[in-house]
Amino acid sequence: MKKYLWLILILVIFMTFTACAPESQSSTPQPSEVNKDGQLLPEPGAKLLVWESEGPEGEFIQYAAKKFTEKYGVEVVYEPVTHTDAPGKLATDGPAGIGADVFAAPHDKTGELVASGLIQENDLFADRIRNEFMQGAGDAVSFQGVVYGYPTGIETYALFYNKEYVKEPPKTYQDIVEFAKEFNDLASNRFGFMWDVGNAYYSHSFVAGYGGYVFGKGGTDKDDIGLNSKEAVEGAKFLVSLKEILPLKSDDTNYQVMDGMFKEGKAAMIINGPWAVRGYQEAGVDFGIAPLPLLPNGEHPASFSGVRTMFVSAYTKYPNAAKLFADFITSEEMLLKRYEITKQIPPMKSLMNADIIKSDPYAAPFLEQAQFAVPMPSIPQMGVVWEPYARAFQVMWNDGVDPQKALDEAVQTIKDAIAIQ
Repeated sequence: MKKYLWLILILVIFMTFTACAPESQSSTPQPSEVNKDGQLLPEPGAKLLVWESEGPEGEFIQYAAKKFTEKYGVEVVYEPVTHTDAPGKLATDGPAGIGADVFAAPHDKTGELVASGLIQENDLFADRIRNEFMQGAGDAVSFQGVVYGYPTGIETYALFYNKEYVKEPPKTYQDIVEFAKEFNDLASNRFGFMWDVGNAYYSHSFVAGYGGYVFGKGGTDKDDIGLNSKEAVEGAKFLVSLKEILPLKSDDTNYQVMDGMFKEGKAAMIINGPWAVRGYQEAGVDFGIAPLPLLPNGEHPASFSGVRTMFVSAYTKYPNAAKLFADFITSEEMLLKRYEITKQIPPMKSLMNADIIKSDPYAAPFLEQAQFAVPMPSIPQMGVVWEPYARAFQVMWNDGVDPQKALDEAVQTIKDAIAIQ
């Protein structure tokens, strides 16, 4: 009798552990979720909410949504949320069940999104990302060797110039200095050259052009910060020297001010990105674009590059449909259409040499500058870099703080923040 009781007890324990075992978290489709050709199928009744910035990017999403619905029968609703705001919004809306299924975000948020558990791995289409896209784009949307994102465009910045004042783009920064000395008219608030001085995204190009870097090992080593190295300081010193031709506080050179002055013809040359092209066209500015001019050390400024990326939310109720949509909008056909609408360069190998891009005067200069660009690090620690790094530029520009001192303080602040992350 005792023998049978022991057998019953063992059976009950086994059944209890089996019932309590966690379900597999793998989103690999089961046989019922693929068609006869092995292609992924959306869940029955799936409906997707997609977040992307307003403007050209939003126009593309609406175009792609229509095509996706025609092909898969899945309704896609577009909601305008800027790609920089989406991660923070998802952190609150996702758990509440009202967040996007698919959303756009900068690639440098990848590590932070993974650490926060906000996104799903790109497990079904990772090989396509690795094989069909630029290596830099594939690396940018990965974290610790795992692909998470779906790249839609590569961005960097370059030199915009008003053709009314500048007939040929300058080859060197010395050319810019000489032009500005003749062109500047402080009484009329007119300047030969402007950029968003207090914004580390833009000002990093000077530091990096001299050999400075954020994190070592291609942006993955949080313990190796190169923003206060001898080379970085030399780049910062040259940046500060440009106050001779731009004698304004950094707040008076911010993006909104600079953008408005270029539209009004009060700034002959500025640093900006492809997102600004349409606005200048609509404003009737006769402008050209060129790669950033050479620095005094003979090197190209190393602008930051970013990869516009789509991610699948960890909270989506329809992971198959969401992954299908993210894959769909990063197909060659859709990325070419996206380029036509947004003018952002698609990071797909097959499109890098497309005539429509190489012959486009509003795209080719960014493609050329991208050769010298450095991807923004995508590890979570990048989030604590921006503010102290920007403050370093602001104090050395506005208050005359020695670049070495300003950058030393920035690096120490970054290290302290990383230590308590």
